[in-house]
Amino acid sequence: MVKRGQQAVTAAAVAELTADLARITTRPWTLMEVCGGQTHAIVRWGLDQLLPPGMRLLHGPGCPVCVTPAATIDAALQLARRSEVILCSYGDMLRVPGSTPAGGDDLLGVRAAGGDVRLLTSPLQALELARCQPQRQVVFFAVGFETTAPATALLARQALALGLSNLSLLQAHVRVVPAMEAILSDSEHQVQGFLAAGHVAAVMGMAELQQLVDRRRLPVVVSGFEPLDLMRGLLACVRQLEAGEARLSNAYPAAVRSDGNRAAQDLLAAVFEPVDQPWRGLGLIAGGGLALRPPYDRLDARQRFDLDASDAAPEASEVCIAGAVLRGVARPSDCPAFGSSCSPDHPLGAPMVSSEGACAAYHRYRR
Repeated sequence: MVKRGQQAVTAAAVAELTADLARITTRPWTLMEVCGGQTHAIVRWGLDQLLPPGMRLLHGPGCPVCVTPAATIDAALQLARRSEVILCSYGDMLRVPGSTPAGGDDLLGVRAAGGDVRLLTSPLQALELARCQPQRQVVFFAVGFETTAPATALLARQALALGLSNLSLLQAHVRVVPAMEAILSDSEHQVQGFLAAGHVAAVMGMAELQQLVDRRRLPVVVSGFEPLDLMRGLLACVRQLEAGEARLSNAYPAAVRSDGNRAAQDLLAAVFEPVDQPWRGLGLIAGGGLALRPPYDRLDARQRFDLDASDAAPEASEVCIAGAVLRGVARPSDCPAFGSSCSPDHPLGAPMVSSEGACAAYHRYRR
């Protein structure tokens, strides 16, 4: 009964914010969120269908699983097939196709064929696995934005402190603000304002976002993940646009401070350094990734196993338009394969695999 009452209060508050948004909006605006969790909340609750006529909400590359290049998946598949390797990663990564998905080539398929592929919920589980199996090589396939990178950095620091010679990292962490910059550099972009991911800002603070606002002169509003959080963020962004302003605004003060989490930032700076990195769908992004800096680079699985460092493998399918979806220039429902030859059971592209992918959200809530 309490939960139902809370839902009624939330619905009433969302309706009030929706009315406020309609009242202040005098022209069409196009906004983008860059967090998969926000995308799923927006589609699940139909928030994008509550917007004033002409106003659009685009879904950006907010899913780190989705933007991991096919060639990095290929490297993970290559490692997982080696008899001496235990390949570990998060659950969503196990179903992402490599560059040849027609053969069902993903980490789950390799595991079904006898490869030792394991699902972890924390990077530190890889540490214990390496200690318990000293005769095997444990490789942690590390993915995520700045939100999960500190846990990987902690794993790297402890691995070196313990002198573990059988633990390495296939590193694929990416940085969000450079991707936002890349979207704005795309000649096809239509973004007039951003909803920034609250969890990334909670770690990294507001400085990088402020620099983006200063360079690009468009509003950026840090937002949370619940319907009320998102509607407040949309309202704050449109208020700026209607007033001709371009500021950084924090609509999620309960979790985000201007300086972020300094301990996490210090750990990231000690273990990683920014590098140019390819993103699936967006290409090479300046400063778009993180690489292990010395002495932690001795944990780099690409060097340890002499893997090809190229990330230029082709996208998964000529039919799949995942790249356009990730850039915000197409919606999942625009894809000819959506819901037919591409589904969560048989995905052609990563946005249909990940629990944070836009295609998976549309298939689940709006098919």
